[in-house]
Amino acid sequence: MASGSDHGLKRIVWKKIKDTIITDCRNSEVWKILILDPFTTKLLSSCCKMSDLMSEKITIVEDLFKSREPVPEMKAIYFISPTAKCVNAFIGDFKTKPKYKAAYVYFTDYCPDELFNNMKLYCAKYIRVCKEINMSFMPQEAQVFTCDNPGAFQSIYSPNSQDKMNTLETMADQLVSLCATLDEYPGVRYKKDANMENAKTLAELVDDKLAKHYELDDSGKKKGKTQAQLLIVERGFDPVSPILHELTYQAMAYDLIDIQEDTYKYKAEDGPEKEAQLSEDDQLWIKLRHKHIAEVAEQIPKLVKEIAASKKKPDGKITIANLSQMMKKMPAFRKQMTEKKAHLHLAEDCMEHYSKNVEKLCKAEQDLAVGSDVEGVKVKDAMRTLLPVLLHPYNPPDKIRAVLLYIFSLSGTTTENLNKLIQHVKIEDQQEFILNWKALGVPIITSPSFFSRKPTRRDRSQEDTYKLSRWTPVIKDVMEDAVENKLDTKEWPHLSESPAAWNGSGAVSARQKHKASSQDERRTGSRLIVFVVGGMSYSEMRCAYEVTQTVKSCEVIIGSSHILTPTGLLNDIKALSKAPSKAPMETLTIEERSNA
Repeated sequence: MASGSDHGLKRIVWKKIKDTIITDCRNSEVWKILILDPFTTKLLSSCCKMSDLMSEKITIVEDLFKSREPVPEMKAIYFISPTAKCVNAFIGDFKTKPKYKAAYVYFTDYCPDELFNNMKLYCAKYIRVCKEINMSFMPQEAQVFTCDNPGAFQSIYSPNSQDKMNTLETMADQLVSLCATLDEYPGVRYKKDANMENAKTLAELVDDKLAKHYELDDSGKKKGKTQAQLLIVERGFDPVSPILHELTYQAMAYDLIDIQEDTYKYKAEDGPEKEAQLSEDDQLWIKLRHKHIAEVAEQIPKLVKEIAASKKKPDGKITIANLSQMMKKMPAFRKQMTEKKAHLHLAEDCMEHYSKNVEKLCKAEQDLAVGSDVEGVKVKDAMRTLLPVLLHPYNPPDKIRAVLLYIFSLSGTTTENLNKLIQHVKIEDQQEFILNWKALGVPIITSPSFFSRKPTRRDRSQEDTYKLSRWTPVIKDVMEDAVENKLDTKEWPHLSESPAAWNGSGAVSARQKHKASSQDERRTGSRLIVFVVGGMSYSEMRCAYEVTQTVKSCEVIIGSSHILTPTGLLNDIKALSKAPSKAPMETLTIEERSNA
C-alpha cells in the first residue's frame, strides 16, 4: 500500500500511476529502471515508497539529469515533465549510443508537437509507449494539493513580471490535470473583485482547457459535467488568515519553528540531533495536526507516561515464544515511540514560544481580526488595541504583522498615519513589507472619504472557540456557503455550471449531521475544489478537513501554487519591488541576442 492515509489525493495519484505506467510494463518479466526528473521524483516520493516500486519489478530509480551507466539489456521507464530540457536529456540517452534496450515514456502533461516530433526523429525505434497521463500537480495531503511553484507569487504579483500569463496558463493546465486525475468535470466559479483580476483570468483559462480536455473521452463521447464545483479566489481576498498567529498544532509549528521541507529537527536528551518527518505516514501527526495547542498539550503527559512505561523491562520470565512476539512488534513499536518523542519535543517547542510572547500578541491580533473582544464588545478604536503591541519589545516581524492586521481591520489608513506607524516600528528602510500589499489588491492607503464595504461573515457566535482563536478563515465561510448553495452569483459568477443535483438538492447543509462516515460513502457525494491564487495558509488547509467532516456528503479539496507561512509571505511581499533593476537588463540581453 502507498504511504500516507488510506484515502485521499496521494492514494488516487499512486493508483493512477500503477494503472497507467506500471500496468503497461507489467507483462514483461524483465526488471526495469525508472528515470525521473526533479518534479516527478517529488511526486512519486509523496505517494509511494521504494518497496512499492520494488514489488512492481522496478529495481533502480535514476535521475534524468545525472550521469548514468548504460544498461543496454534493460528497458527504461521515463516519467518526466514535457519540457525541452527533459526531452533533450531523453534524446541524449538514445541518439548516438542507446543506454537502454527500449523506452516507455510517460509525460505528466500535454507534450508540445515540436518536442514530440524531435523525439520521434531521433528515438522512434526505441520508444515502445509514449503517453500523456495528466498529473502535473503535487498531492500534499489527503485533501490538499499544490502546483509546487512558490515562484508563482512573484510572477503573478510583481509589477515587473514578464511571465504572468505563462504562469497562469501552466497553473490552469495543472488544475485540469487535477480534475482529470479525480475524473471530475466541474462547474467553474471565481470571486469577482475589481482589484483582483487574476482569479477571473485563471477561471476562464481553466474552463476553456477543461472543455477541450473533455471534448472526447476514451470511448469517443463527449464527457458531461460532474457534480463537482471548482472555486477560484485570490490571496488578497483574505489577507488576515496567513498573517495571524495560529494556535492549532500544524499551523503554529510551521509559523514558529524552523521546519524545512516538512522535516523537524530537534535535540534528543542523549545529545545527537534527530529528524522527524511531518507526514501522513505518521498517524499521530494526522490525529494532532488540526487540534488546538491546548488539546495537544493535554495529550503530552499521556505520551510521556507511555514512553516511560516502554523503557521498563517486561515482567516475568522471558520465554522464546514471547521474545519472538516482542521481536515481531519491535519495528512498529519503535516507530510509534520515535513519533511520540518527536511530537513531545515539537509541542514543547511550540508551548515555549507561546508562553514567551505569542500568548500576549494573540489577544490584540484576535481583537483586530474579529473586530470585537472576547466578550463580544466591538473594537471602536483599533489604535488602542494596537498600541500595547507597539510599546512592547516584540521583534520587528511580530510588530509588522500587528500593524498589517490594524490596517486590514480599517480597510486601509492615511499616509500620515502609516508613516507614524512605520517610524514607530523602525522599519523606514523596509516599508515594502506593508506598502506592497497593494499589488495583491489589498487597500493599504485610503483617503479619509474612502468607504469600504466589509464582507458579511457567517455568524459563529454559538460555536465553541478558544479565546485566542476566535478568527475563522474567510475560506471556511465560502466552503460552507458553496456546499449549502448560498454563494451569491454576482460575487461568484459561473463560467460554467455543474448539474442541478449539486445546486441545492445534492448538497447537505453544514449544520446537519449526516450518518455516512466512511470515505467510500463520501465518494458518492460531490466534490468542492477550492484554489487560492498566490498561496494558501495551514489554517485554510484545516478548513477543508473541518467542512468535509461536518458535511460528510461533500469532500472539500483545497489547493494553491504553494503553502504559505507568515514569514515566507512577508518576504514574498517585500520582494515584489526587487525586480526593477533586473528586468530592463534581461530585456536588453534578449534584444541583443535576437539582433545577432
